[in-house]
Amino acid sequence: MNNVKELNKWANAHTYFTLDLVRIALGVFLFVKGVHFITNIPYLVDLISPVDKIGGGMFLVHYITPAHMIGGIMIAFGLLTRWAIIAQLPILIGAILINFMGEMHSESLLLALATLAVCLFFLVYGSGKHSADYYFKMYQ
Repeated sequence: MNNVKELNKWANAHTYFTLDLVRIALGVFLFVKGVHFITNIPYLVDLISPVDKIGGGMFLVHYITPAHMIGGIMIAFGLLTRWAIIAQLPILIGAILINFMGEMHSESLLLALATLAVCLFFLVYGSGKHSADYYFKMYQ
């Protein structure tokens, strides 16, 4: 637990507004992707069809869309950012693996890899100084 507190202190001392903008852009991107999936369910079902052979296809449909939408909002506002990113990690790892199990789409593979890299960065870095987490922590 002390390691997390030390990471938070370091991140708050070395915060940059551009990193907060990147966090907000990541949250907006994930929210828009969730809206795209919820308005286009057959597309999402087609995407997860290589994994559907294992089972749990409808569970994945009902996990991916709300996790992207709610997690995207939470990441954009900086509210429980690390928890929201942890909820995104299985989806992003699955998005990368689906490209190798099914038909390879290099654009979606690169997008999933880039999103995973940014999520891993914010998993370590935290939400930053311009976030709801920082506001609630400072005004308790």
